Amino acid sequence: MRTPALRKGVVALLASASLLLSACSSGDGPAAGGRASSSAGAASAPPASASPSADLPPAKGSVEVVKTLTEGLASPWGLAALPGGDLLVSSRDEATITRIDGESGKKTLLGSVPGVAPEGEGGLLGLAVAPTYGADHLVYAYFTTESDNRIVRLQYDEKKPAGQQLGAPDTILRGIPKGAVHNGGRIAFGPDRMLYAGTGETGDTGLAQDTSSPAGKILRMTPDGEPVHGNPEADSLVYSYGHRNVQGLAWDGRKQLWAAEFGQNTWDELNRIEPGRNYGWPDVEGRKGESGFVDPVAQWKTSEASPSGIAYVQGSIWMAGLGGERLWRIPLSGKADGEPLAAPQAFLEGKYGRLRTVLAAGGDMLWLVTSNTDGRGSPTSGDDRILLLKVR
Repeated sequence: MRTPALRKGVVALLASASLLLSACSSGDGPAAGGRASSSAGAASAPPASASPSADLPPAKGSVEVVKTLTEGLASPWGLAALPGGDLLVSSRDEATITRIDGESGKKTLLGSVPGVAPEGEGGLLGLAVAPTYGADHLVYAYFTTESDNRIVRLQYDEKKPAGQQLGAPDTILRGIPKGAVHNGGRIAFGPDRMLYAGTGETGDTGLAQDTSSPAGKILRMTPDGEPVHGNPEADSLVYSYGHRNVQGLAWDGRKQLWAAEFGQNTWDELNRIEPGRNYGWPDVEGRKGESGFVDPVAQWKTSEASPSGIAYVQGSIWMAGLGGERLWRIPLSGKADGEPLAAPQAFLEGKYGRLRTVLAAGGDMLWLVTSNTDGRGSPTSGDDRILLLKVR
């Protein structure tokens, strides 16, 4: 176990920063009564966008719920697909990982992740399956402890009894500041096979602009938690900064990274991520056109979004809304100066409550996870659930 450095000498700063909280707006959006106030060696350079294709998505699309795959999930948060089509889902508050059969919806408990300390918006959050899973059966998890947020990898042994199938966690990154709010938590392997993580600023807004802190950032690292050759600074995991609370990461067909971000009281954002750029928080929220900051590609009133997970399917970004209780479609043009291609569309408004995570399911299909048992929703019979959607 080791602590990869974002920069030399930053450990003391991270330890103190992890204790700071704020009364800012909660990154996870409103409670039932309204929006809470205060959610292996060197690698190649970051993936770059290719030339846009003439095959663009239509300005308007549609989505259809094909089936409910499974029900009765407790505070589901992270979702990852195994080779073959089954799913892994994390429980934020119970600190467990469960396997879901991709056809029948049958649930099998893999086990609990030791060291998780659920509180507020913290707990067992994002999951990612290693690109080398076929050889090593490694699963990665982002979670909150008593002292920090960290990223670990665990070996999944299907031959062991249910509930005992997770190996001991191997910490690849520790010292990400924690808070009662804004812990970030989304992790994903990119097209470059490197691991990306979205973090929050814990309510201590200044951390987002402090490039020596991992808080309020998108981080890029090797599968061992080390800085990647091609990062903006050679000894740093920081890929982009000035973020409030990133819980959505996805790449389009041109290998361009996109991120969803909670605003405070005015604007939630979808951002096109470029390495080394400053996305403005806390100096800027939403589109301001100010020099030195990157404006979002799309923005929403906080009551309409509170975005968490995103996925790329059929030429569009699909974005789950917690407080907005709807699924957003944002069609892409592939041109940096032409995004989005058309106005975003909303689907499923209020039908399934809070929506936490979306994941591409192959072709024109999408997995969608609800989030009504997280303490801020109004659970109904069957909550929480995973839905299979067909999109056009």
